[in-house]
Amino acid sequence: MCGIAGILAFPGGDRPMAAEVEAMVRRIQHRGPDGQGLYKDTFACLGHARLSIIDLSGGAQPLANEDRTIWVTFNGEIFNYIELRRHLKKRGHVFSTQSDTEVIVHLYEEYGLDFPSHLNGQFAIALWDSVRGRLVLTRDQAGIRPLFFYSGCQRLYFGSEVKAIFACPEVPRSLNLAGVAQIFTYWGAPGADTVFQAIESVAPGCTVVFDKHGARYDRRYWDWDFPPHSAVDTRSFQDCLEGLDQVLKSAIARQVRSDVPVGAYVSGGLDSAMIISYLARALPGPIPTFSLRFADREFDEGPYQKAVVQKFGTVHTEVTASTSEIGRAFPQAVWHAESPLLRTAPVPMMLLAQCVRAHGIKVVLTGEGADETLAGYDLFREARVRRFWARVPESRMRPALLSRLYPYLSASPAASAAYAQRFFGQGLESAKRPGFGHWPRWQTTRRAMQFLNPDLRASLEFDYKAAAEALLPHGHERWNVLSVDQYIEAHTLLSGYLLSSQGDRMALAHSVETRVPFLDLKVMEYANRLPARYKLMGLKEKYILKALGRGRIPDVVCARPKQPYRAPDSQSFFHKGVPDPHVASAFEKKRLLEVGYFDAESACKLFDKCRLGKAIGFADNMAFVGIYSTMLVHEQFVEGQGVESGVRDALPKARVG
Repeated sequence: MCGIAGILAFPGGDRPMAAEVEAMVRRIQHRGPDGQGLYKDTFACLGHARLSIIDLSGGAQPLANEDRTIWVTFNGEIFNYIELRRHLKKRGHVFSTQSDTEVIVHLYEEYGLDFPSHLNGQFAIALWDSVRGRLVLTRDQAGIRPLFFYSGCQRLYFGSEVKAIFACPEVPRSLNLAGVAQIFTYWGAPGADTVFQAIESVAPGCTVVFDKHGARYDRRYWDWDFPPHSAVDTRSFQDCLEGLDQVLKSAIARQVRSDVPVGAYVSGGLDSAMIISYLARALPGPIPTFSLRFADREFDEGPYQKAVVQKFGTVHTEVTASTSEIGRAFPQAVWHAESPLLRTAPVPMMLLAQCVRAHGIKVVLTGEGADETLAGYDLFREARVRRFWARVPESRMRPALLSRLYPYLSASPAASAAYAQRFFGQGLESAKRPGFGHWPRWQTTRRAMQFLNPDLRASLEFDYKAAAEALLPHGHERWNVLSVDQYIEAHTLLSGYLLSSQGDRMALAHSVETRVPFLDLKVMEYANRLPARYKLMGLKEKYILKALGRGRIPDVVCARPKQPYRAPDSQSFFHKGVPDPHVASAFEKKRLLEVGYFDAESACKLFDKCRLGKAIGFADNMAFVGIYSTMLVHEQFVEGQGVESGVRDALPKARVG
């Protein structure tokens, strides 16, 4: 995995200088510490920070075609590069390296702007066509790898992370508070939106093209798609089961392509256990595996992790993240996430990546994406119960089904029948609206909005239900309601938070590449075509994947209910009622008033509530973490006080056992 950056000059803009792009690359050197490269001509300058995974000696970037008219700087992996290379050589293209990067320039020569649709991988690409004078920015189908850009000062600036763009002093720094409001609702800013004014993200599955005259062209080359609800699928469950087995097996075979050792994360859940079951067949020798532990049993999954490790005989390392370590490392996690966070969960992932890198591993496979592709979240089950309830809203028996959800929570929202009636019963009259299944989560998340400065809050209020519906493509009305829920989840939580703030950014903080086979293009497309009943059977989530796992992973893991990964939140910042100095400073009334985003009185009351251990459930915890992280984003990026060097030295060392 790597970091990319560059500048394109438009008419009237200053020509890019090598020193400018070198400074941009240095800012993201944690993404690629194994080497740096640069290409420059009159209009464009491309930079690259390399993490060597494939063709260690010959894959340096930026890389060109034969006549050096097309240049590419690329972050990610093209998993089907061997097949593409074979095809392109038959078409007469000449290769000079063994790297996956080189297929990109030849694909562009062959297919023009349609080249991304041929790629199966996780990628963010900047391609400069010097003959046509155009820069092509494109990103993988699911949004696994990030890519940002800013158009201003008669120039275009791009980078894998916003901090690379902010390395250029002429780029303005201010928060896009509408983007913050989206995060305080959906957990992430959907599509091209970001939390910084005028900074855009290339949306998943999209291409943005700029020519040297400043003209811009956007296109979507891929999107999540599902068969019509009325379509008759005659495949038997066994046929679908065998098909899923084959696409997962093929995905793993593609994703273990590497010239460095490959490891895996063990979460204790079904998804990572399935990945390891395939890895055990695909790789020779024991697999290096890594897992997170917590002292608090509510968060810890150690016994399930141990069952997987013993089953497959992996070479295993555990990292125990304490609440104090999470609190101390939180500012660093925000620096890498470049976004407000609503949970501390990314922090232990960053500490885990630190351990992985210390053990000499650059590549790990994870189970991320299975819940989106195969309907694993409680949200999907909860939505099914609520839609069933909505048919007879006066029923007291139907909402009782909610008690089957959230068994892992010490304070389950479904534990109290009266509370469940009030909370989950909201909006039942609108059960046919798209997004209905997500409303309870968004209502809880939006608790953070109540702490904004009142004038600011009024200006940022938006119809979050209608905005989510607007994300849906033409023709979604024909889909099964589960498919609609999956689509919204993929375009909000998955790409906006899980793959970015909790995924790519935490792993690359320590130069570790994560690979996600459940988001392999072929796996996603196969899973999307499966009948909905095979994914969510009654209230049994990921039904087909559990069926596939029986007999190949430990029974105790295969049979356990879904337990999402979580970490201690507000309690991580207080120790016997004493706050960490930095969090105390952020919540000082004077500081809150100076920054101006939040209502100082209510924010201070929340601070005291959390300090005394009286935070109530998810809503208080998310609001507290959201306020603190937003203050950190302001401090680090708007005021420019982010950590420029010594990143790893600043982190606490998690306990390894």
